[in-house]
Amino acid sequence: MARLIRLIALVLLLAGPVAAQDRKEVDLALVLAIDISGSIDPDEAKLQREGYVQAFRDPVIVKAILSGNHGRIAVAYFEWSDAWVQRLLIDWTLLDSEAAIASFATRLSNAPISIARRTSISGAIRYAIPLFNRSPFEPERKVLDVSGDGSNNDGGLVTDVRYEALKERIIINGLPIMNDRPNPFGFPSETDLDRYYTHCVIGGPRSFIEVATSFEDFPRAVRKKLLQEVADIGPRHDYDIGGLGDVREGVQLAQSGSGTLRRAIRGDDDYTKFVRPEYELGCDVGERRSREFWQRRFGVTPD
Repeated sequence: MARLIRLIALVLLLAGPVAAQDRKEVDLALVLAIDISGSIDPDEAKLQREGYVQAFRDPVIVKAILSGNHGRIAVAYFEWSDAWVQRLLIDWTLLDSEAAIASFATRLSNAPISIARRTSISGAIRYAIPLFNRSPFEPERKVLDVSGDGSNNDGGLVTDVRYEALKERIIINGLPIMNDRPNPFGFPSETDLDRYYTHCVIGGPRSFIEVATSFEDFPRAVRKKLLQEVADIGPRHDYDIGGLGDVREGVQLAQSGSGTLRRAIRGDDDYTKFVRPEYELGCDVGERRSREFWQRRFGVTPD
């Protein structure tokens, strides 16, 4: 028996490196995380979905996907709302040819559309971390693409979960949707959502936001954002921002806006450094607004 155990251990030891080598290298592992909370109606959800479908059918993006070092990326797509509501529509899929990309777009177009209730960006990030860890591919970069029309109001504090993702070398980019109408419950729109995403959601070297000024603008925004992510085109600035002084060429920064930016030098192992300074309204602003709204309207807070 002891001899058999030693033989099994030897087989496992020899098989380990082979299994690791079998993981196909890709230029990018990209997780698309899409908001389906109650503030989004079915028509808006359809606009979001169509935005991604059109983007993957765009010849420029197809060419970018096939033009990297390895000529392929891996993509997964899920929708999220409440803290523990995440729906994986398409698991890890290798995009290594025009046919594979077209098939992905078709699968996405045919998937059912649904709407849930609350907004948990923290829940979406928490869900994405193990999703990256079980990817069957070996990526040069790991990017989580979060789109939504509201700040976090359910689950843990978004900055706490962001920190956990950044420790895993996951870059988080954001696509805030500036929805100018109250949601079906009467909760007001958030005019500062772009600033919230900039300070509280995105992080990692060359992280950025791309703002959709409305749901109708979403297809344009997602195309531009996806192209930047696939082609690894981060924002570049060669001028003074927020009192940092002269910014050398080669230093990468998050998308510019008001407030001081921290430098993000590509290749640094500590991704947790690459975030904006504290948001003046606090990154728990969504939770506080939600509590105040429900207290004011019904005298209670939601479960």
